[in-house]
Amino acid sequence: MAQIAQFAPLIILFGIFYFLIIRPQQKQQKEHRAMLDALKKGDKILTTGGLYAEIVKVEEDFVKIKLNDTTIVKLDKAFVNKKVDA
Repeated sequence: MAQIAQFAPLIILFGIFYFLIIRPQQKQQKEHRAMLDALKKGDKILTTGGLYAEIVKVEEDFVKIKLNDTTIVKLDKAFVNKKVDA
């Protein structure tokens, strides 16, 4: 019984840490992954570099984006920050 009392503050601290930091971060990662999987041609996105672009083609790990009328570049999906509603 005394051993449980010694570990109780540590267990409570871990529980607080889990519910305030780990769980919300996992939820955010899951939502971001779902957004990446739902990307399609014509979607407007914001990259982590701050560029607004339009998706031209979606590939396995990359997306081809149009920055202006003449510039099309290939971008890793990990660098898509969010989908922008135009």
